[in-house]
Formats: sequence, C-alpha cells, structure tokens
Amino acid sequence: MTSKQKAHIGILLANLFFAINISAVKHLTTNNFIQPFAINLLRAGVSAFLFWILLFFSPDKKYLIKKQHWGKFVLCALCGISLNQTFFIKGLSLTLPTHAALLLLITPILISLAAVYILKEKLSIYKILGLTLGITGAVILITAKNTGGYAKDIFLGDVLIILNAIVYAVYFILVKPLMQEYNPLHVIRWVFTIGFFMLLPLGFNQVTQVDFVAFSSLEWMCILLVVVAGTFFAYFFNIYGLKTLGAGITGAYIYTQPVFAAIIANIFLGEVLDRYKILAAILIFTGVFLTTKSTTKNA
Repeated sequence: MTSKQKAHIGILLANLFFAINISAVKHLTTNNFIQPFAINLLRAGVSAFLFWILLFFSPDKKYLIKKQHWGKFVLCALCGISLNQTFFIKGLSLTLPTHAALLLLITPILISLAAVYILKEKLSIYKILGLTLGITGAVILITAKNTGGYAKDIFLGDVLIILNAIVYAVYFILVKPLMQEYNPLHVIRWVFTIGFFMLLPLGFNQVTQVDFVAFSSLEWMCILLVVVAGTFFAYFFNIYGLKTLGAGITGAYIYTQPVFAAIIANIFLGEVLDRYKILAAILIFTGVFLTTKSTTKNA
C-alpha cells in the first residue's frame, strides 16, 4: 500500500471518527453520565499526553517554542481548543447530532469569508453564491420546528455550534503561519497542552463528579471513541493527510462527515432524517463546494 493510499484511508477514518464522536458525546451527555466541560478536559488532557508520547518516536526531538511565538500559540489554544471545544460540546448536548454535523460544514465557508477581509481575496460570484447558499441552509436548520427527544434546546445548541465554527475559522487562520514555522505535530502538541490548562478551571469539578464505576462497557467505549479516536487519532490522521495529499483533497473529505453522522445517529439514537435536513444539507454542501472551488481557483 502506497503512502497516498494510506493517507486517503487515514483521512476517511478521521472523518468517520469525528462523526462517531458526535453520537458518542450525545449519548454520554443526554443520559447524564458525564457533563460537557468534563468531556472537554478529558479530550484535551489525554490527547496532549498522547501527542507528547509521539515525541519519543519522532526523529525531530525539538519541543520548545520561540519567545516571539508564545502569544500566537496561546491564541490558537484559546480559539482551537478552549472556546472551540466548549462551544461544540455544550452545543451538541443541546441540539441534534445531524444539526451539529451539518452546521460544522460551514467552517470552510467562514474561512473563505475571513480570507476576503484578512488575505484580501476577491469576492467572486462563486463565493457570493456559496456564502448565500451555506447561510440559507444554516438558517433552515436553526429555525426549523423539531421536537427531537435527544435535543433540549435546538436553537441555542445550533447557535453554539455556529460559534464553534466561527472560532475554529479564526484558529485556522492563526495557526497556518505556525504550521509553516514548526512541524505540524509540534504545533498541535502545544496547542492541546495550553488548551488543557485553559479548560482546567471549568472542567476539573465536573470530572471529579463523574461516577466512572457506574459506566457500562458502552459508556467506556463512548469515552474511548471521543477522547482517543475522535480527538487524538482524528487530528493525527488529518495532519498526515495534509502532509501527504495537500489541503484540497483532505478538505474534500469533510463532505463525508455529515453522511456518517446522520447514518450513525439514525441507527444508534433513532434520529429521523427529515426533509428540512435534506434541503439544508443540499444547500450547505453546494455552498461549501462553491466557496472552496472559488478559493482554489484564486490560489
């Protein structure tokens, strides 16, 4: 098997893990096995630990940060881990899994919009149409009347997922220069480490309140899927895909994530794929395609 074939499999698995992660978090929070901030702390802490373990197997043993870059690393940790994960987990605990998966797709649209103002890219007709369709799809999801049993407050949950997408778009722009300056694994390692200490004040008490003894094999499996597969391996495989295949091909696999998420949520949580979700999915998918096509063309 070639390195490119391995990269394709890795990226596909990363998006599958992200999708499984959504239903696993939903199961844990809906049934009150663990609170959102506790999940955040476990994800960041365990992933940071595993990324530091990888340092021992890397030929590059450098682990320090240049003094002039500390501020950027802190901002990346704030946007990419602390705020991003807090908005995502809390939002997911309130809304439906399919809503969360589809709304996460607007991240490339937001990155493309940010590039217009920050990188001074031209606002082409493709980009305008893509932004319009993506936002329309998001509005349909947020305003739709749905009485799903696994959603406590769909509107607030959807808003938090969108806030998650916004801060992740900011993180993506902030982290790009650091990825060019350092090894990507070095960057992710420090971002997770700093993010862990940012999440510690919010998550520590919730972790101490978790009754791990009451967990069945299903809950332990969900924890492993969220913390190890849906975080550590998902980030690791994405980095490998970026290095081997480039951003264009790696980014294209994001379209598989909502599909995986909808199938998994339907099988394990009984969520119905309503017509409005299908319509919103078509609009958002088309919007992402047009904006990324425009960005690639400009690049």
